[in-house]
Amino acid sequence: MSSWAIVAMIAIIVWGVVQYAKARSGIVTDEDGNESFAPRDDNRSAAELEAAHRELEDLRERIKVLERIATDDNTSDARERARISAEIEALRGLPHAQEDKSE
Repeated sequence: MSSWAIVAMIAIIVWGVVQYAKARSGIVTDEDGNESFAPRDDNRSAAELEAAHRELEDLRERIKVLERIATDDNTSDARERARISAEIEALRGLPHAQEDKSE
């Protein structure tokens, strides 16, 4: 399975968890896309709502990280940096020519 498929599956799962957390915590979205807490009739405390809000923010941060992972390693600049880094590491493993001459 390709890395894009794995990233897409993870993103879909995280998106679903975020949507579930929103629905469960009472977050509603208006026509403009602005989110707000809707008053609920159940007996949820403010601490529970705040915990749900923190969880939602954590999930959003995870999505940002997944998006960055999916895009940063797949650019030509990133591949070039990786190639140069691999060459430098390979050169570090070679014995130095001047050390051999002095012995």
